[in-house]
Amino acid sequence: MRDCDWVNAKEAIEQMVMGIYIVRSEGHQPGDKPVDVGIVIEGTEVLCSLKNVAVAVAMLFGLTYALNLSYPRELKATFEVIQKVFFNLDGQKLSPKVQALKNKMLE
Repeated sequence: MRDCDWVNAKEAIEQMVMGIYIVRSEGHQPGDKPVDVGIVIEGTEVLCSLKNVAVAVAMLFGLTYALNLSYPRELKATFEVIQKVFFNLDGQKLSPKVQALKNKMLE
């Protein structure tokens, strides 16, 4: 996620391998609801008008499984934490990095 204006938004989306975008109104305040939340896969907006980021994360995982996609290399650890720690899917097989983070969270 990064801040950009509408002129640069399309370019930013086209460069995303996989991600969630959030559109906020100009001059938004903390606590304001976003104008739009959506999902991008391989530079294409595949879902929009989602209620919030939590729904977008769940939908992104669903799409990843349904479309049999691999996690992007630069986001692999992030996706592994969400999948195995938060969703508890295949949670007994953690990489050392993710296991260390889980142990710290349980302290």
